[in-house]
Amino acid sequence: MWLPLIGLIAGILIGAVLSITIPTEYAKYMSVAVLAALDSVFGSLRGYLEDRFDALILLTGFFFNAILAALLAYLGDRLGVDLFLAAVFAFGVRIFQNIAVIRRYIIDRIVGRSKDPAQ
Repeated sequence: MWLPLIGLIAGILIGAVLSITIPTEYAKYMSVAVLAALDSVFGSLRGYLEDRFDALILLTGFFFNAILAALLAYLGDRLGVDLFLAAVFAFGVRIFQNIAVIRRYIIDRIVGRSKDPAQ
């Protein structure tokens, strides 16, 4: 559980300290890459809470999804179609689904609910 959280916090701190400006022509690519990376982080956190976490899946998914999303946005630019919106939609839906599962897990832990339906 700590690896994705540490990575997320480190990324936020690095982004806050360094003033890196991204040219506007790359904004679409970076936005979908960031969404893909966040999807991987929240997916790995969900996997940890469900006892299915795998660091290799996190790392490969993080980079592969980010690169694939940026390439999809690039291909859309070349074709004159806003294909990046498909990636934004897909990753957005997955992020919200993962956050919903994480939220339910945390609420269940706080309230003390059990997954056993007999209780």
